[in-house]
Amino acid sequence: MDADKAAPLRVDAETAIILREAYHKIEALYRSDHYGLYDYVRVVAGKVSHVDAFFVGLLQGSNRVRYPYGYDDGEYVNPDTHIFGPDGQTAWLIRHRQTYRYAYDNGSALHSGVPVGDPGRRSADAVTVPIFRPSKDGPDQLFGLLSMQSYTPRSYDDNAVRAFEWLCAVVQRVLTREGEDREALRLLPAGDVGPNLLTSDHVMEYLTHRVASIREIAAEALGESEMSNAVHTHLERIVDAAEHIQSELIEMLMETDEGPERRFNSLTKAQQAVAVLLTDGLDNDQLAAELGVSLNTVKTHLSAILRKYGFRYRTQVADDVRKYLAR
Repeated sequence: MDADKAAPLRVDAETAIILREAYHKIEALYRSDHYGLYDYVRVVAGKVSHVDAFFVGLLQGSNRVRYPYGYDDGEYVNPDTHIFGPDGQTAWLIRHRQTYRYAYDNGSALHSGVPVGDPGRRSADAVTVPIFRPSKDGPDQLFGLLSMQSYTPRSYDDNAVRAFEWLCAVVQRVLTREGEDREALRLLPAGDVGPNLLTSDHVMEYLTHRVASIREIAAEALGESEMSNAVHTHLERIVDAAEHIQSELIEMLMETDEGPERRFNSLTKAQQAVAVLLTDGLDNDQLAAELGVSLNTVKTHLSAILRKYGFRYRTQVADDVRKYLAR
């Protein structure tokens, strides 16, 4: 027996047929449409088992999860961002690097986190799968999660869990392949188009919620009884387009502030103190006086900061730190 050959997925025949069809549709239709991909995976998971709520979360920085897609009890959930704590299921996934099942702790980790969706209802079963991307140094990096949840206890047997893990692996390949493709393009001459200028979380969050208000107005109008078929169709298209835009905006946030935050967090506490003061335009003597350290210590910190940032000038560092502080 070939030890390198992966074992067949242990699911029943009906589930295998559903997953095979899903694979071909994802390959053909959803490789560049994230909203469509998440929406379709939710539908496929619902064919295998009962799904009341479904969420996609993407990790950013040291303590944030952005949710570009969510459904709860038949309703689209507005994309949102949460800071996760030490006891919720995101922290659980980071520690254990494996699928979380409600039965592991009777939902303790799930219910310890920030509620997503309808805060008035508590899921009675859940499966949350971590997704990873390759890392050049060390183990693969956990960068997201997919979660299916039910308001009915014991909804997810081993067959459902294995099927959902397989679907999540397909999503993982789609998302990581895009990253690999971008990296390949950057290796070409002039492939690096420079820093991304979309650095304001506030603007993007504002747009996300304004689009949500447009979608809600259209959805409310759909409830009117006296309406032509043509108007009804147009309103449905507005709702669908707004959902797409909301999902895309929250994912664009993943590109806005990761660089400035990552660079700032690479500094020691002493170096961070110097970097923050650079935004005020202080010279070396002023930095030394402000921090109560010697001029040589300031120069040592500045040299280390420029090296870690990969910049030549302190003004470049100051601009980058401003982006981080204004996120």
